[in-house]
Amino acid sequence: MSIDIETARRVAKLARIRVEEQDLPALAGEFNAILGFIEQLGEVDVEGVEPMTSVTPMRLRRRVDEVTDGGCQAKVLANAPDAREGFFAVPKVVE
Repeated sequence: MSIDIETARRVAKLARIRVEEQDLPALAGEFNAILGFIEQLGEVDVEGVEPMTSVTPMRLRRRVDEVTDGGCQAKVLANAPDAREGFFAVPKVVE
């Protein structure tokens, strides 16, 4: 897969990052380098290798999943600039 300048421009716009026109070819090159590295990772044979959470063998601590606090909806919503029907209200951002 190759990223052209127009795709780099679109990605920058979607990420809301201002990229000057003269910097778009370099950005496209960086995207292509990242995608090339990801393709290299896809070529690695990982058959029989178990996923790890750390480089040292360890088990994750587990705890009982129980509610220890709550019932303070009014306090939480008191911090909201706009709350409706028991929820935070946010302005529409997608048209």
